[in-house]
Amino acid sequence: MTRPFRFGVNLMAPADRAEWRARCRRAEQLGYDVILVPDHLDMPAPFPSLVAAAEATERPRVGTFVLNAGFWNPALLARETAGTDALTSGRLELGIGAGYVRTEHERADIPFLTPRGRVDHLRRTVEELDRSLRDEAHRPAPAQRPRVPLLIGGNGDRVLRLAAEYADTVAFAGAAGDKDGSLSVLTADRLEARVAAYRAFAARRESPAELNLLLQMVAVTDDRRAAVRPLLGHMPHLSEDEVLELPIVAVGSVRRIAEQLREQRERFGFSYLTVLEPAMEAFAPVVAELAGT
Repeated sequence: MTRPFRFGVNLMAPADRAEWRARCRRAEQLGYDVILVPDHLDMPAPFPSLVAAAEATERPRVGTFVLNAGFWNPALLARETAGTDALTSGRLELGIGAGYVRTEHERADIPFLTPRGRVDHLRRTVEELDRSLRDEAHRPAPAQRPRVPLLIGGNGDRVLRLAAEYADTVAFAGAAGDKDGSLSVLTADRLEARVAAYRAFAARRESPAELNLLLQMVAVTDDRRAAVRPLLGHMPHLSEDEVLELPIVAVGSVRRIAEQLREQRERFGFSYLTVLEPAMEAFAPVVAELAGT
């Protein structure tokens, strides 16, 4: 089954009430289906920002992209999730991952666990969320039943196995975490292998999950090579041609980018595409090209 495209934008810059509402309304005007916020220090506070986004708009859903499970106590997160879902009239989609930025844990005086420890905590958190949000006795009560839709982000086998059990949407970042908390980009073949691993874990699901990809670079341009040259210093192991072939890089004319995304949906299954706030305006013509298809 080929899912229709939908599009999210991750709003990353803190703002006062008037500016935040204006940015959310602009995202709605441009056709984005989901207004998202990250979970990093120095960026918008996730849950109040989503309530404000829902109040400022009518159509888009709102979501976290993605919460760092290490920042959250599972029972308290269930409370925040349910309360936010109620205040947004059932428009919330909760995205969560294991977390990867050591320096943020140090600033917050929260232990930065080993990779295994972070995934263990993610599992405990997801299991508690699933249990609590399905419980009709839970207070506050969420608006959505049987529970708030859950997006799980990550590429490792243990996270993908967890996503196969619980996620309504699985988010692939196009990068893999290293032991030191840094990220390395995934080529198309490596990303395809990660998607294949997820599909194997999810083989017994009654209905497939939606698959998401975060586009790290968007540029509408007639000179694709010039657009990606600034990236080469950050990816010394890749040639210019290889960078142009990365699934997370969308550069070229609107028509060319749209065709690339159609091809990636066919190859990988990515129907839900997210861009970062700096690309919101540039990517809007692609949204218009692909909306509803």
